[in-house]
Amino acid sequence: MSDRKARIRIGLLLPSSNTTQETEFNRILPDGVSLHVARLPLRNVDPASTARIVEDIETESRKLADADVDAIVLAATAPSSRNGIGYDQALIRRIETASGRRATTASTASIQALQVLGADRIVMAGPWSEATNASAAAFIEASGVEVLGHRALGHVSNLEIGLLDADTALDLGQAVDRPDAQAIMLACGNWLTLGIVDRLEAAAGKPVLTTNQVSLWAVLRLAGHHAPVFGWGRLLRAFMG
Repeated sequence: MSDRKARIRIGLLLPSSNTTQETEFNRILPDGVSLHVARLPLRNVDPASTARIVEDIETESRKLADADVDAIVLAATAPSSRNGIGYDQALIRRIETASGRRATTASTASIQALQVLGADRIVMAGPWSEATNASAAAFIEASGVEVLGHRALGHVSNLEIGLLDADTALDLGQAVDRPDAQAIMLACGNWLTLGIVDRLEAAAGKPVLTTNQVSLWAVLRLAGHHAPVFGWGRLLRAFMG
């Protein structure tokens, strides 16, 4: 007879066109943790699409509750930050009310990660448009963290973003970095970034945060997993407690 208590189940809400998030999460999941996914409709990373994506959030959250997940994360930065400070908390309340499970979002997790790292001056890079980058940066600044600079690659199609090589994240992270930044943030859950986190941290001498990394960090802690996770940056290695 199997023991349900021996396994943690993570619920992931992700955009329907995301092709990298499940792969990155499964690369990093510790033993004894399983991933369970529901998809929200989104093809392009633009204001209208990132607004519509949350229309089905209650329905998909209830489906994850059917799988008896321990916690749920909406691991999408643009949709969870687009309406400014407090919008992420409203989304969390919707997920928790519908599912009866604890929840978080990528934007919430990013701010929490910066707080535990003690980073209040950062730089940010994303694969999407400059307008989306500016919106995400505005959310971070409204949360009390100064964004010293940000750069974007200009993609709108989420499928195109999913095809980008991880070296694009390494190159853009190095290009946007500056000596007075305390951390580098690589935003967007469909951008391959996990494989370059340790390399960029070693080169820059500072923490590197990615959407998928902070999302998994936050939801693991909500679900009760606090053991260090090695190989994917300082946050997961040193701040799981």
